[in-house]
Amino acid sequence: MTSARDPHTAANRASAFYQTNMASPGSGSARLSVLAGLIAGLFAVFCALLSLWLRGLRRRDAGTERRVCALVLGDIGRSPRMQYHVLSLSKHGYDVTFVGFLDSKPHQDVLRRDNVHIVPIAEVKGVAVGPKLVTYVTKVTVQCLQLLSVLLRMKLQSHVLLQNPPGLPGIAVAWFVCVLRGSRFVIDWHNYGFTIMTLSLGRRHPLVRLAEWYEHFFGPLADHNLCVTDAMKNDLQKNWGIGATTLYDRPASIFRETPLRLQHELFVWTGLSCVFRSDDVAAETTIFSLRDVTDDSVTLRSERPALLISSTSWTEDEDFSVLLEALEEYEGFIRDGASLPRLVCVITGKGPQKEHYRKMIDSLNLEHVQICTPWLEAEDYPVLLGSADLGVCLHKSSSGLDLPMKVVDMFGCCLPVLAVHFHCLHELVKHEENGLIFRDAPELAEQLKSLLSEFPSSAGRLGSFRRNLRTSRGRSWDDNWDQNVLPLLVAPR
Repeated sequence: MTSARDPHTAANRASAFYQTNMASPGSGSARLSVLAGLIAGLFAVFCALLSLWLRGLRRRDAGTERRVCALVLGDIGRSPRMQYHVLSLSKHGYDVTFVGFLDSKPHQDVLRRDNVHIVPIAEVKGVAVGPKLVTYVTKVTVQCLQLLSVLLRMKLQSHVLLQNPPGLPGIAVAWFVCVLRGSRFVIDWHNYGFTIMTLSLGRRHPLVRLAEWYEHFFGPLADHNLCVTDAMKNDLQKNWGIGATTLYDRPASIFRETPLRLQHELFVWTGLSCVFRSDDVAAETTIFSLRDVTDDSVTLRSERPALLISSTSWTEDEDFSVLLEALEEYEGFIRDGASLPRLVCVITGKGPQKEHYRKMIDSLNLEHVQICTPWLEAEDYPVLLGSADLGVCLHKSSSGLDLPMKVVDMFGCCLPVLAVHFHCLHELVKHEENGLIFRDAPELAEQLKSLLSEFPSSAGRLGSFRRNLRTSRGRSWDDNWDQNVLPLLVAPR
């Protein structure tokens, strides 16, 4: 009896298998045909599954046309224009998915809206070691995957509204998702991202050139475009081939002159009490205001200091050394005998260069000028603006085509502004009408001296600027948005 493990038997079987399956000339092509058929079948299954998945991504329901995604690759709490977009959408009955970083609290009006759903995403830092290019590439790659995950998992949106900058990789990812899902893509151009990168990297840096190509390539792919100035609208049309609608920033209704009692409450209870506190021991007395305990009335003190305010993101496009130098010169005017009020300067905001400037502030030898750099809650900031006597803006547009939102908010509070000059600023600040424009620290110091020489009287130029602002408030954000943005959303496909 032959064993099953007999090597001769095994060899005979292998030889027979070879002769049957391998020796014939057509056997190889037969196997390839089977393999090709198998691959084709798997590909067909893959295509069918992909088709079903894409069909699911594009499946519309009764609520699709009333859903909009607002996307910003930045801090939602420090993105006022996007918050205003969200509030306007909400007021018109849209369900809004608000995607962005949640480093600081958005305004209460946004949080209170039942049809606004905030989807926080984490800020991606990239690899902390190695060349800057490696850090940037890993950051962009992870952000792409992060955004794809968020945008593909949410319910189908009729529109995706993206703030630019920052737009890398947001523009490409949002456009790709809109193509997959059949949504309309809207870019709100606040500035050009590559020009902001130029401030820190230089115009000829490879990353800057890549970012410029990227914006020029993907920008025109949007269905609709908004921008913040007519100068930017003209530049987008001329140099990018993009037709945009100018949506000027307008102050929200929360920005208005602050009633005296509310001013006093802010001075008493705010975290700025270290600056606003008075040496007077009377109850609820500040260096600006006084509450009479006998009749509960509030008055401003005649000898109060002037309240100067500025806000910033502490980035390269704002050189606060200009303001600090001007305040030193203002201090010199007083020491030389000029009849000027003491000055309290409040600079609000967060940002990468804040500690750098705080060290500069600590090194100053000022007796008649106090400077503080707090971060205010969204509800307190408009109250402080409405309580101030004068605003300062040091924003110098990296492109020369955008306008500072902070000045818009100040004008909403009828607060005159001193602003540093740049191209297209005239679309907002009217020299000698609602404020003054300066070019350097000495000119800013002279303007402070001139405007505050009659303080606190309202009869001088400072009072005249405020009166001009009261009579020329113009169209509100809501009216402006209804006329320029709403038609884009309701237009037939």
